[in-house]
Amino acid sequence: MKVKQSFYSNIIWAVLVLMTLSVAFSFLLGSQEEIAKLSINDLVNKINAGEVKEIIVNGDDLSIILTDDSKGTARKESEAGFTETLNNFGVSQAALQNVNLIVEDESGLRFWASILIPTLLPLIIIIVLFLFIFRRAQSGASQAFTFGRANIRLFTHQKDKATFKDIAGLKEAKQELEEVVDFLKNPKKYIEIGARIPRGVLLMGPPGTGKTLLARAVAGEAAVPFFHISASEFVEMFVGVGAARTRDAFATAKKAAPAILFIDEIDAVGRERGAGVGGGHDEREQTLNQILVEMDGFDRDTRVIVLAATNRPDILDRALLRPGRFDRRVILDMPDINDREEILKIHARGKLLAKEVDLRKVAIRTPGFSGADLANLMNEGAIFSARQNHKQIGQQALLESIEKVILGPERKGRTISEKERKITAYHEAGHALVAASLKDADPVQKVSIISRGPAGGYTLKLPIEEMRLRSRSQFMTELAAMLGGYASEKEIFGDISTGASNDIKEASELARRLVTKYGMSEKLGPITFGKNEELVFLGKEISAEKNYSEKVAAEIDEEVNGFITRAFETAKKVISVRRKVLDKIAGELIKKETLEQEEFNNLLKPFKLKPLTL
Repeated sequence: MKVKQSFYSNIIWAVLVLMTLSVAFSFLLGSQEEIAKLSINDLVNKINAGEVKEIIVNGDDLSIILTDDSKGTARKESEAGFTETLNNFGVSQAALQNVNLIVEDESGLRFWASILIPTLLPLIIIIVLFLFIFRRAQSGASQAFTFGRANIRLFTHQKDKATFKDIAGLKEAKQELEEVVDFLKNPKKYIEIGARIPRGVLLMGPPGTGKTLLARAVAGEAAVPFFHISASEFVEMFVGVGAARTRDAFATAKKAAPAILFIDEIDAVGRERGAGVGGGHDEREQTLNQILVEMDGFDRDTRVIVLAATNRPDILDRALLRPGRFDRRVILDMPDINDREEILKIHARGKLLAKEVDLRKVAIRTPGFSGADLANLMNEGAIFSARQNHKQIGQQALLESIEKVILGPERKGRTISEKERKITAYHEAGHALVAASLKDADPVQKVSIISRGPAGGYTLKLPIEEMRLRSRSQFMTELAAMLGGYASEKEIFGDISTGASNDIKEASELARRLVTKYGMSEKLGPITFGKNEELVFLGKEISAEKNYSEKVAAEIDEEVNGFITRAFETAKKVISVRRKVLDKIAGELIKKETLEQEEFNNLLKPFKLKPLTL
């Protein structure tokens, strides 16, 4: 496709050049005004008849002006002079004396153009075509010879420079990398004491936690050459090219030592070997083999450190992770509430925030958000404010952006019937009421029946504080809250709709994890069931291998069903006992469409609800 586009582009340029030359030549070689061409005999007759006023002689060309001011042209004999030609044709001397005769020197430009253009133009065209063909051939040969060169790039400190101060949180990760920076700046104190600096540092963490940003900060802090490349750029269709590019990348980094080589998304080539369809001759495996050799072949005093980033450390080859290669593994976690607040402050730089904006409240509402999510949140808040023609970003704009990042944009234009609107209101009211009625549930932050993304409505619940561990009672409360909408529909309408399908799916998966993964079944005890096998050649698909009997499988199904049943009974009990509260919440939702936390709590105050325990 690129070759075809280049061919058409060359044709267009050639046509444009020819048209330009044609216009230039026509301008140089004569006027576009229509002039009569006369023979020598005609000119002689007109001179004898007294019809010629002026003749301009320019070489062999004659420009004639008649007495009626019309113009004409003629050509004289090349071998003879003009007057000699006229005498030969019998021009009367008396008639010739009445003609103004002007002799001009031939124009240098016209003279050389008349000589050079017919001679050199074909030669120039041939040379241009030859050069064009030669360059194309040379380009093809150059690509063939440079096919094994790595597209490695040197980080410039002028643009997108970052330091550790520009990264909020990640204290332990920055501390690990500060040692790398210190070694590159002061290697002598480490070598003298006999310390061996890690040859490779692997940055591991979920997407958006700042792995690439942290690598850029290392480049900004170390003040040494920093080369970066994506692992996918090593791999080509032809076997051996990836290995050649790997050798070239490492050779380039060694020449610039002390230096850092950063390989982003290393899982593109670093996946576990031995299970691919292509076997040992697969291009990806050949590239991985070369990376292993290059890393293990570093000399003791070679000051080149390899940084790599991945969000899939579980699929990496074990040989890549052994000591001597990636000695140090830096884990990047999701930010906690304090880190989220600091990250929001960093991304708020350059944005016009209103005075009432409290980033702490935004941080409270964003548990589970990565650094990239928070950056997107601040950007969405700015876009929302600009769209509303506001001069500053307000608190409400940021809160709206949280829901947009989680669920997608509002779909207020979606037309729904009054019946569906009522079902949605009672469904969301059921979720909110069950969550507000149970002791271990997260507080309800917002309830809405406005569609967002695929959801017809939503109930936003967020924990008061960060939690790393969750108990069985908390999971049971969460199950009951998930089934609150289902229980509410069944209680109010005596029927159920497809609106609860996603809630049922999530509840079923959570209940199965409680039994098979977390060991929270009283009947089966603290045992995990099922062994996860990963199919590398199918993109590391995960399939569960049964390591238990059919009898145990039936018991697992019974326990999962038991968890779901108990959670549904709890939700059903809350809905039936507190039916008046449910009606009140649903009525307000139908009227206002959205209830914020304060409005929701004010609705519950007159009823003086006491938390129920499971």
